[in-house]
Amino acid sequence: MKNFISFILIALVIISCSTTKNTSPKNQEMANSTQNDTVRIANDELQYEVIIIDPGFNSWLISRAQPRNFYTQSYMETRNRMWVTNWNINVNSGRNRNLFEMTINYDNHIDYGYEVNYMLFNYLTYFQITNNIQLGGFPARI
Repeated sequence: MKNFISFILIALVIISCSTTKNTSPKNQEMANSTQNDTVRIANDELQYEVIIIDPGFNSWLISRAQPRNFYTQSYMETRNRMWVTNWNINVNSGRNRNLFEMTINYDNHIDYGYEVNYMLFNYLTYFQITNNIQLGGFPARI
C-alpha cells in the first residue's frame, strides 16, 4: 500500500475583462510555464511523495530558496511539524478556503527523508511569504 503526502494547491487564475486576446509568443510562454509549474518529489524507498501545483513555486524554488543541505533535516522537520499542524487547523476550521483547500498528512513519527522535507519546507516557506501569512511558531524566512 502506498502512503502519500500530497497536497495540490491550484492558484486562482485572474482573467481580465478585455475584449481582445493577446496571443504574443511571450504571453504564450508565460501561460505554458504556469500550466507546467508542477513539482513532484518522492522518496520511493519509503513510498511517499509531495506533489505541488502552484504557479510560481517552481521559479521561486530555483531563484530564492536556499540550496539543498543548507538546512539540516531536523531543522526542516521541526518547522514542517509546526507549519503543517497550523495548515491543517486552517483547513479544518474553514478559514481562507481559497488558500487552505486540503489537509497535509504529515506524521511526526515517520522519517520522510531529506528531499520530501526539503520540498515541503520550501513550499510552506513560499506559501507564507507570498500570501503574507504566518502559520505559527517560526516565521518563514529565506
